[in-house]
Amino acid sequence: MATSLERITAVPSRGAPTASGPAPPKRVSLPLILTCLCAALPVSLAFGAGTGASGLSWGEVAHYLWAGLTGGPVAADEVPAYTIVWELRFPRAVLAAVVGAGLSAIGVAVQAMVRNALADPFVLGISSGAAVGANAVLIFGAFGAFGIWALSSAAFLSALLSMVLVYAIARTDRGLTPLRLVLTGTAMYYGFSAVTTFMVFAAERGEAARSAMMWLLGSLGGATWASVPIAAAAVSAGLAHLVWSARRLNALAMGDETAAALGVDAGRLRKELFLVSAAVTGAVVAVSGAIGFVGLMVPHAARMLVGADHRRLLAVAPLAGAVLLIWVDILSRVVLAPAELPVGVLTAVIGVPCFVLLMRRRSYTFGGV
Repeated sequence: MATSLERITAVPSRGAPTASGPAPPKRVSLPLILTCLCAALPVSLAFGAGTGASGLSWGEVAHYLWAGLTGGPVAADEVPAYTIVWELRFPRAVLAAVVGAGLSAIGVAVQAMVRNALADPFVLGISSGAAVGANAVLIFGAFGAFGIWALSSAAFLSALLSMVLVYAIARTDRGLTPLRLVLTGTAMYYGFSAVTTFMVFAAERGEAARSAMMWLLGSLGGATWASVPIAAAAVSAGLAHLVWSARRLNALAMGDETAAALGVDAGRLRKELFLVSAAVTGAVVAVSGAIGFVGLMVPHAARMLVGADHRRLLAVAPLAGAVLLIWVDILSRVVLAPAELPVGVLTAVIGVPCFVLLMRRRSYTFGGV
């Protein structure tokens, strides 16, 4: 089986260009693009920590970042500026990177799992389920006993409950099929969205409704160092499992019959991917809200650059998603400064034209080489 799986990438995908069709697009060297992304990530994090309305110079930003990273001394009169850089901006940039990487990696997995080019991490209905719990906290003050963890705990728990519900409805005697997963997830998405909309309209306090809408559209404004470890652990564990399963993902993307011929249990793998996708999406949405389009756009862009092999995709997509979301978050702070735009609004504004241009490329086909 291992030998067959190693040859998967040599097998043309369904819908791939033929000799009589458009020529395959030129691929970018994987080491080159990884080098560029690895160099862009720390630069983007530094810009995320240095961008804002406080008027700090880049030398000061570098000094405070170094002090925070090394535990170096900070003068008493520098504490306010240090707090802005190290306690507010930098954890926000780090969380943006974690969320972007998680959404992009899960986007790759979900598109393989349901074999649907329009699939993203939210197609399973998990994000809208998390929104129910988050809105219950923001609007009605539920889960008050959890203190500062109330919002993330409620969002994650409701995401898990929605995962169980989607799984129970979609599962049949034959296991989880792509079509039933998509249909069930879509139906539950609209159902949960209706509940959250009702909760917003039922809110008595205008500020609570505004906070709820901000969360529903995605926001990293509440990022703290306390919110980073759990999301980072979930994303790291999920990404590690996906990288380990990359060859099986190649087989699954070619169809259940082909996967079975190559010795891959499509039903079992789909269950694994469902659990990983739901857990990572729940953890990410719990700290950032529902940031759309990243999990849809980045996997397609990465596929266009490095091909359909999931070993290459899962190396590029998380890094690209991390860099992208850091810069989108920076834009969300400066476009209407001092006001802040929801991150999800800008991901859609940027993502829609980029996705249309990508689809207009005659040489690009989903899963093609």
